[in-house]
Amino acid sequence: MTHQYTNELINETSPYLLQHAHNPVNWNAWNDETLNEAKANNKLLLISIGYASCHWCHVMEHESFEDVEVAQIMNKNFINIKVDREERPDVDQVYMNAVQLMTGSGGWPLNVVALPDGRPVWGGTYFKKEQWMSVLEQISEVYQENPQKLIEYADKLEAGIKSLDVVNLNPNEVKFNHEFVLNAVNKWSQSFDRIKGGINRAPKFMMPNNLHFLMREAYQNNNTDLQGYVNLTLTKIAFGGVFDHVGGGFSRYSVDDKWHVPHFEKMLYDNAQLVSLYSDAYIITKNPLYKEVVFETLEFVKRELTDANGTFYSSLDADSTTLSGELEEGAFYVWTETELKKILGEDFQLFANYYNINDYGLWEHNNYVLIRSDSDQVFNKKYDISIEDITKKKTAWKKLLLKERAKRNRPRLDDKVLTSWNALMLKAYVDAYRVFNNDEYLEAAIKNAEFILSTQIKEDGGLYHNFKDGKSTINGYLEDYATVIDAYLSLYENTLDEKWLINSRNLANYTFDHFFNDESKMFYFTSDEDSQLVARTTEYRDNVIASSNSIMAKTLLRLSHYFDNEAYAETAKTMLHNVVPEIAQFPSTFSNWLDLMLNYTNNYYEVAIVGPDVHSKLKALNTYYLPNKLIIGSTSENNLPLLKNRFIEGKTLIYVCVNKSCKLPVSEVEQALTLIKE
Repeated sequence: MTHQYTNELINETSPYLLQHAHNPVNWNAWNDETLNEAKANNKLLLISIGYASCHWCHVMEHESFEDVEVAQIMNKNFINIKVDREERPDVDQVYMNAVQLMTGSGGWPLNVVALPDGRPVWGGTYFKKEQWMSVLEQISEVYQENPQKLIEYADKLEAGIKSLDVVNLNPNEVKFNHEFVLNAVNKWSQSFDRIKGGINRAPKFMMPNNLHFLMREAYQNNNTDLQGYVNLTLTKIAFGGVFDHVGGGFSRYSVDDKWHVPHFEKMLYDNAQLVSLYSDAYIITKNPLYKEVVFETLEFVKRELTDANGTFYSSLDADSTTLSGELEEGAFYVWTETELKKILGEDFQLFANYYNINDYGLWEHNNYVLIRSDSDQVFNKKYDISIEDITKKKTAWKKLLLKERAKRNRPRLDDKVLTSWNALMLKAYVDAYRVFNNDEYLEAAIKNAEFILSTQIKEDGGLYHNFKDGKSTINGYLEDYATVIDAYLSLYENTLDEKWLINSRNLANYTFDHFFNDESKMFYFTSDEDSQLVARTTEYRDNVIASSNSIMAKTLLRLSHYFDNEAYAETAKTMLHNVVPEIAQFPSTFSNWLDLMLNYTNNYYEVAIVGPDVHSKLKALNTYYLPNKLIIGSTSENNLPLLKNRFIEGKTLIYVCVNKSCKLPVSEVEQALTLIKE
């Protein structure tokens, strides 16, 4: 007998959803029509969430969703919904919270069964075929014979989900002091791995915003021990296999504790944040390794993740097809000794010493993942080869291997454009430009910023979350606003083009209108114009990407200075104050909030530069690491609060202000630095 499938995913643009468009499962996308159909037919929802570069999502698809027997069970008993978590982080967040409450852990693929009204009753992550079929049959049976049992459970779970992300207004007096920050860092430091860097466990995630905060705290408050730990971590990550030594760019995390074997997918958001981090680390240390990492990562982004319109793609898959036609994790990136000998010839031994083609660098099936263990300075002494020659050799090796690797089957590309991740990459380009003064980086940043301005901002002033095949379809989330405002402010500080400042303010005002929670003084993750989910969440804990509320609070503080806006200033302060009790308990989950706190515990400077020579002064100022300042500037008379009445014909003056009081203007950058360092 033949079965008719009505798989609706063929009409979607998300590469992840399109990967499932030919499954025998009657998949639907998440939308009001599908949800209404479930209610009308009183059918359970089966919601399966993943993303295009997720290895175990592919495994489960192959074992279960491509299987006709499994599909029959799913199609008979459920309305089946596939969700791309990167397109719909709001849906992902609600059901991830539910699964964590039910099972104590979460991950992707994320599979949930919900009542027709969307309230979850069961969930988990990856399931083998037999297990999956058995569970689905059991749940269907319970729903047919005793639906009340599931409804009662859904009620309890709903209450749990709603209580998870509640932030209460903190009634205590606002007190931000550096002692609080120190205590948080001391508590956190008990989990530091002081030999291999990062946190003392495996797998190891890079967590760029954690390192960015720790680096700032160490530098700003002269903590040499902490500085040493941060530099150890940055060096070990750059030496490890998580960094692609052939093509540049970073994988998502390492499965071991020495940063060696990565989970091979490459995500735009990791690479963006790591470029910003290594750029700042270079300004502080002048370590050539950090510069190399930034340049090679941006070269990778330009080559593999950038569209002609200046937008950035989302990710490259961990898996690629081997010569025998199997999808295998890491196949594109690993090397055998035989291959390397053939490609490198007489240079093989030196290369093997440099990248550990030995027991230390061996992975599985006789494959090697390149990993360094020595700096060029150490290597130069060990093998009596000049730094100049090492650099030349490395360039030649990388060229050869990149050319060879290009013959392999490439990992699948997720070419959808996400506004928030693009904003992180835009900021990365601005940061790299600020530090390395490479005009190409600024051009890439401006091109992307203009795209967001012309294509992703809607007529009502709000943002879209996605762009694919010429269409933007999903309403923006708080993460889109927070990251774009942040990137635009950074772009303003490096170009002094006022339109980026004005657009930042307009977007901030839009978030107050559509996302602000008057009771808690925090921002919801979703707009008040979006369809209701089981819960309207508030994302405030920092993770692999800083939370949308922490980025928002930081940008409001900056905007409050630019526009002398007391409401912005009060909101930023209240938001930080609200999370203080939780920071004390879990400092590593609040690194971006701690970074914001440093703007209150140390002086926070406004640096206004006015006059014809403003751009050269700005560039000179940017050669220093000054995290506790904002910059504003103009070549002529300007009415912004910090620039008003400060223009003097024929002179370029620098005003350094703190707490609404300004020092006498100076004309040299060195004099301004002295005032900031006082």
